[in-house]
Amino acid sequence: MVRVWAIVALAALTLTGQEVAITPRGRIQQVNLPRANLRMDVRLVQIPVTVTDHRGKPVMDLRKTDFRVFEDEIERPITAFFSADTPISAGVLFDSSRSMKSRLKDARQAVYQFLHTGSTGDEFFLIRFSDQPELLSPFTQKAEEIARKLESIEAKGWTALNDSIVLAANHSRKAKNQRKVLLVISDGADNNSRYSVGEMIAMLREADLRVYAIGIVENSPLLEKICKETGGRAILVHKLSGLPDAMGRLSLEMRSEYVVGYSPGAQVNDGRYHKVRIAVQAPDGVARWHTSWRRGYMAPGE
Repeated sequence: MVRVWAIVALAALTLTGQEVAITPRGRIQQVNLPRANLRMDVRLVQIPVTVTDHRGKPVMDLRKTDFRVFEDEIERPITAFFSADTPISAGVLFDSSRSMKSRLKDARQAVYQFLHTGSTGDEFFLIRFSDQPELLSPFTQKAEEIARKLESIEAKGWTALNDSIVLAANHSRKAKNQRKVLLVISDGADNNSRYSVGEMIAMLREADLRVYAIGIVENSPLLEKICKETGGRAILVHKLSGLPDAMGRLSLEMRSEYVVGYSPGAQVNDGRYHKVRIAVQAPDGVARWHTSWRRGYMAPGE
């Protein structure tokens, strides 16, 4: 999640409020999605950062001096630093393709576990996806509503993962909380979307979302790429018995983050995508830490 602040309150978000209608199969004409009309002068960029140890446990006693931030490989001084403990708006993306048939029960239990580790003020929505995605529940603070919708899901069809993320990114614009995340549970790669990986990641950048995923699969380059690009984490589970531990780790991680703020370079309104790199030095004698952060931000144009 990259938060861009302005000296003058000149940002206007114009949304149509319409949902995305997604039809499976083939490359079809581009669909007009609601987009944010953004106009501001960037003065402070805030990057959420998660640091975990070799066991996957969040490291929460770090100081500003433990962090370094680089924009386009040029180091920038850190001007703001704090740890965030605020409610989240989370979208649950549940794979219901036919290959998930023998895994549905365990996958549902993992989502129940996630819902019951929430904090006051958290809100959730649910999308199931197979041949095409479907919004089963809009944002709600009632975890039991999400759980009830999960019970009706049956496994069938192919896997439209990219399309489901596009739909989730669009719906996330209605979030009440500033911290927005997606939780994806899937057992494979996309094989039925009309949106490309590049189009989908561009939508995630615009929507300011961090993606976390549990892949019930030996290898998933797509899930790992999506999570890395957005500053989340993908955990691959080779056996269903590993689902509870994986969900526990992700639930804790997505709710434990630092925010590092800095002033960007001179060309603050150049309309370009700027890469961001965060470096965190583990103390001597400590095993290497895993650091996740949003990989960049799109600056507004003049």
